Parts: sequence; C-alpha cells; structure tokens
Amino acid sequence: MQTVLGQPTLTGIFFFLLFVAATLYITYWAAKRTRTTAEFYAAGRSITGLQNGLALAGDYMSAASFLGIAGLVSLKGYDGLIYAVGWLVGWPIVMFLIAEPLRNLGKYTFADVVAYRLRQRPIRTAAATGALITVLFYLIAQMVGAGSLIKLMFGLPYELAIIIVGCLMIAYVLFGGMLATTWVQIIKACLLLGGATILVFLTLYQFGFNYVELFSNVTSKYGDKFVQPGGLIKNPIDAISLGIALMFGTAGLPHILMRFYTVPDAKEARKSVFYATGFIGYFYILTFTIGFGAAALVGHEIISKIDKGGNMAAPLLAEALGGEIFLGFLAAVAFATILAVVAGLTLAGASAVSHDIYVGVVKRGRADEKQEVKAAKIATLCLGLLAIILGIVFKGQNVAFMVGLAFAVAASANFPALFMSIFWKKFTTQGAVWSIYTGLLLSVILIILSPTVWVDILKNTQPIFPLKNPGIVSFFGSFIAGIVVSWLTKEKEAEEKFETEKIRSYIGIGAE
Repeated sequence: MQTVLGQPTLTGIFFFLLFVAATLYITYWAAKRTRTTAEFYAAGRSITGLQNGLALAGDYMSAASFLGIAGLVSLKGYDGLIYAVGWLVGWPIVMFLIAEPLRNLGKYTFADVVAYRLRQRPIRTAAATGALITVLFYLIAQMVGAGSLIKLMFGLPYELAIIIVGCLMIAYVLFGGMLATTWVQIIKACLLLGGATILVFLTLYQFGFNYVELFSNVTSKYGDKFVQPGGLIKNPIDAISLGIALMFGTAGLPHILMRFYTVPDAKEARKSVFYATGFIGYFYILTFTIGFGAAALVGHEIISKIDKGGNMAAPLLAEALGGEIFLGFLAAVAFATILAVVAGLTLAGASAVSHDIYVGVVKRGRADEKQEVKAAKIATLCLGLLAIILGIVFKGQNVAFMVGLAFAVAASANFPALFMSIFWKKFTTQGAVWSIYTGLLLSVILIILSPTVWVDILKNTQPIFPLKNPGIVSFFGSFIAGIVVSWLTKEKEAEEKFETEKIRSYIGIGAE
C-alpha cells in the first residue's frame, strides 16, 4: 500500500486552515464576552448540559485515545481495549460521586471543595501542587505527541509544529478564556465523532456490516489469540493497578473537574456527565472497530512500518478506504483533538496558579476580580511558553509513560482528598495535606522505579518496583495516610461545618 502520510497535501492543509480560521473567529467572539473572573474561568456559568457534555467529551477524547487505542487494538488485539474500558468506567464515578457536590460546593477549581471546611492555605498549596503536576505531565505528553503527529501527518518540522500548537493554545485561553476553550472542544468533539463514524461505516461496508465477518478475517490472519485477553498485559495485578489509575484518575483530572463550574446548577452538571458518558462510550466502540478494521484491511506490516506503536493505524485505514481527501480530513481532526485538550489543560493549570496559589495563598483571598483575571492571564502565558519549551526539550524522548503518570497522580493525589472532604466528617486539614502529598510522591517515585522508566528509559536490567503502573499502591496509600493522620489530628471546627457542607452539597443552597 502506498501512502502520502508525512507529505503535506492540499486537502490536509485546507482542512487544517479551515479549523484554525473557525476557532480563531470563535476566540475573537468569546474575547468580547470575557471580562470577569466567572467569565474567564467558567464561561459565566452559561453552558448548557448538552454543550458541556460535548465539551467534556472533547476535553477527554485525546489523540492518545483516538490514535493510541485504535493502534493498540490493531497490533495487540483484544487487550488494547483495557485503556478504553478503564477510561470509560471512570465516568459513572464522576456522575454519581463527584459532579453534583463539586458544582454545589466549588467555584473555579477542585481545591475550592477540598478547602471548603478546612484551613485554606495548606489545602490550596497542596491541591494546586497536585493539580499542576498532573497538568504538566499530561501537557508534556500531549505536546511531544503533537509535534511527532503533525510532523508525520503534514511533513512540518517538529519544532514548528510545537510552536504552532503552543501559540494557538495560548491565543484560545488568553483571549477567549473558558468560553472559547469550550467551543473549540465542542467543535473538536463533533468533528472527531463524525469522522470516526464515517470511518467505521466505510470499514463495516467492506464486511457486509457484519462483525462476525470482520473477526473471522482478523483471526484467519493473526490467529484466535488476537481476539482473546493476554496479548498486551499478562500480569493480572498490573491490569488491576492500571484500571484503578484510569478509573479514579478520570475523577481527579483538574481540567475535567473544572468543566462542572461552567453550567448554571447541579442538575445541568449531572446532565452533562450523562451526555459525556454516552458520547465517550460511543467513541470507544468506534475506536475498537477502527483498530480491528485496520488490522484486517491495512495489516500489521504496514502499520508497524509507519509507526512502531501503531499510532497511525486510523489514518492509514482512512487513506485505504477514503483516499487522500478523507486522510486530509482525519489529519485535521487529529490536530483539532490535540488543540482542544491542551487548551483545557492550560486553563486548568492557570486556574490553579492564579485562583489557588495567588489569590488563596499569596493574597489570602483578598484580591479583586481585575487582579485575579490579570494573574490568570499571566499564568496562561507562562504555562503556554513552558509547554512549548518542554515540548522542544523532550523531542525524541519516550514520554508515553507521562499520560499513565498523570492519571496515577490524579487518582492518588487529587481524588482521595476530594472524596474524603465531601463524604467524611472527621477529615482534617493535616489529613488532606498528608493524603495529597503521599499520593503524589508514591505515584511519581514508584513509576520512576517501575519497568516503564527504570528499565525502558533508564536501561537498567531489573525494575525495583515490579508493576508498570503504581495506582494500586499510591491510590490506597493516599487513603490510608488521609485516614490515619485525620484520626491523630482532630479538627473540631471542620467537623462542625460538615453538616452545613452536606446540606449545600445535596441541595445547592448558596452555590455560585
């Protein structure tokens, strides 16, 4: 099969410029409506449940989901689905445990909820640290992936691709705030779902719209084991550990949690998770079909030749079935996917710096709106420039582990403190601080000692920590630290405020 991947094509450039022009116009429109802190951080709480559901899906369905899962399934078969299942089953946790209390108790960041009845400064410092480290790991992985992907798809130099992504990301957030970021994510979600649906339709058309025919084709080429578990992850404890990080990490990602402040009330927050779960579930079913379709119609040899990790399986399938025009469209969709995710991450990181650190810790809550928006914009600019620099510094490095690490930190540092602050009366300030730092340190240290970094990156012969993902240790370690320290450090004032917090959490009285 001959491919034009890696060469700039007219259709690819046309769709790319069309997307950039449309999103910059939206940013210009949003900039005229973004003045206050509520407008900058939360789009004035004017987003509907359906719109937020699409934006959540757009924020969550990253290039790693689209290209990575399709690629894993195309090369490893059934086990590639563990990522799709792990990422998807995190959403019911968000819907039933987190969405409503978060919207009723918080204002702009998840630290608002953790600090609601506890001491502000230590909680905001610890929560902002956990949020920033999650965002930075995720951002580096996205930027390095963006540079490599755009270089491979459009033939642009790596550094130029990073600078283009960084400048657009800064423009969306700096001028349009959450409103522009939301609409970029909505457009991206529609493009991605539409493009993947067409690709699946064209794939199934080849097999008479019969999945049995599709699976018969792949088993005849690669054997029955290709559609059975055990091809990718052989250790069941490793699978459980990865599953914990993916499930609970979803409920601890700062850029996802922040989206619940954009809707007017808790009812719309619940509706938005319901819609998001539907869109994301549908998307993962599509990636599963695309992966097996690529294995059947493109083949392992060509997929591995273009990219060893299989990340180009979906674009190659698009080219095989829809020619150069469809490949150009899908390349622009992949570009839009990266931009929407990095814009959401930058906004979440800037909020942690300006709202939690600057206003909550440095100014002790005494900053006016003008000062806070100014701090948020300076933080956006600094984070954007840092992302560009780190993206270029990490060129050629294997940073795939950073996505897993971001989820492990979110599951271990952010989720336990958030959960216990909402549901446990005896949770104390010291308990929250110990819980966050224990989860953070355990997840970072153990992943360095794991086979993922200690053997694959640092080239040692044996790992010190045997599991590839530290979730099973760091997640429970964070809970144990929070519980033990809270038992040892009673906080009467926090216990007295619990009933007030519970009423506001359930009913929403006093929610902004």
